[in-house]
Amino acid sequence: MDVNKFICEICGLDEPLKDDEELIESGILDSLAIIELISALEEEDIIIHLTRIDRNRLKTVSSINRLIEETREKNNV
Repeated sequence: MDVNKFICEICGLDEPLKDDEELIESGILDSLAIIELISALEEEDIIIHLTRIDRNRLKTVSSINRLIEETREKNNV
């Protein structure tokens, strides 16, 4: 999944995000967008439990990509 493209689509952004751009504090990624992102990841068999992760793991496109990679490695996906 292209996280940057997906976030731009669900948030109605025309330009790609910088990998280190703050998503939550800037208001780009709100609670509904986070749930949409997690749901889309689950459709790709990437299960992320929001109650078990630090909010900072969703802070930037880079941090989300790292979380996805770590989850894939852990679950051999």
